[in-house]
Amino acid sequence: MMLFYLLFWTCFLLLFTNGEKGFHYGEWNDSQLQPTIQKLMKGYNRYLRPNFNVGPVEIGMSLDIASIDAISEINMDYTATIFLRQRWRDSRLVFPGNESVSLDGRLVSLLWVPDTFIPDSKRSFLHDVTVENRLIRIFSNGTVLYALRITATIACNMDLTKYPMDRQECTLQLESWGYNIQDVQFYWTRGNDSVKGLGTLRLAQYSVESYHTTVSQAVYETGLYPKLVLHFALRRNVLFFILETYVPSTLLVVLSWVSFWISQSSVPARTCIGVTTVLTMTTLMMGARTSLPNANCFIKAIDVYLGICFTFIFGALLEYACAHFCTMQHQTIIDVQRELLREFEESNGTSYLVTSTPKKIKPQTQPKDTTEQETTDQTVMCEGDEPEPERKEKGCGLSSVKQMSRKAASVMTVENPHNIDSHARILFPMAFLLVNVFYWLYYLLF
Repeated sequence: MMLFYLLFWTCFLLLFTNGEKGFHYGEWNDSQLQPTIQKLMKGYNRYLRPNFNVGPVEIGMSLDIASIDAISEINMDYTATIFLRQRWRDSRLVFPGNESVSLDGRLVSLLWVPDTFIPDSKRSFLHDVTVENRLIRIFSNGTVLYALRITATIACNMDLTKYPMDRQECTLQLESWGYNIQDVQFYWTRGNDSVKGLGTLRLAQYSVESYHTTVSQAVYETGLYPKLVLHFALRRNVLFFILETYVPSTLLVVLSWVSFWISQSSVPARTCIGVTTVLTMTTLMMGARTSLPNANCFIKAIDVYLGICFTFIFGALLEYACAHFCTMQHQTIIDVQRELLREFEESNGTSYLVTSTPKKIKPQTQPKDTTEQETTDQTVMCEGDEPEPERKEKGCGLSSVKQMSRKAASVMTVENPHNIDSHARILFPMAFLLVNVFYWLYYLLF
């Protein structure tokens, strides 16, 4: 019995090993192909394009945009996953019947395929999970459908002067690497309808506004090459930036106006509000620029608005500095006037009283001490028995001192420094509102 089992397994191993001879995994030969493919491959030269020495090959293109994964303003590019489909007719692959034959993607090495590439691509790769994402389908009239799934990072020149209210025009170009216009011709299979998927895309910061296709030629030193271009416009959604940047910066400006209602004598309170709002605004400006390119050629709309807000906040801080300075100077001038008046009185040894009592003038026959003059004007009465000229001279001296001090005070100080805050409560909000109207009208309409 043991001998029987030994002979059985020996024969089985011999049959299995003989069946594997001549077969190698991952390689294709004529015995493994279908009978139709085997006939089509006879005498087929994949190194020669169709219509060789007859005319150019017409290659139709169509695109399905699966997703636009990322749009970078720093690198000025976008990353997209696309399904690229190419169609052309190869008379060497005509076979009888009305059916089509779908081949394994690994058979692409047996056929001639176009050398299409994306000229603006920075990085790209062909998906290979679980196998290379290729499709080859041959129709009975010799038409070949070749489809690929590609993810590419493509350059897009952006104009960020109106950021974040900008509109970007990006392109996706397809060119032939080695065949010029005398060898191949590119065309969109259905015009603008050759591109699918853009209308249904949902992006984080953008919305697809419009798109169209064009056919052109690429000019190089080695000749003219066929080129297809997909143009699409992206409009940025500004609501996110309004909530993240515009509203906080506006509230900081309003917060800086609170100091106008605080007494000028509360120096720590008003200084704290001014310095805090300035530092917070500086931090907000730095955070808004982290996601943007550090290019001096771009003065963006958001930079203009943040600069306006910073100017108003810093102006509120300067307003308190000016108001406080004028208040202190006004108080100093008043103290100087009092000191001058006190020194003047001490130096003359008399005190002057300003009165407005009416006086009556009696006839000259009566004595001088009983003379009264009827008047309602203010006069300076001197106490003592000094002559009239001396009293007039001293009265004029006192008046001149007062006039000079008042002129100095009017030139060097504000008459009422507290009016500065009263005017600022109206001027600052009105000016900020007016600047906002001009800002939004300019960037939204022009």
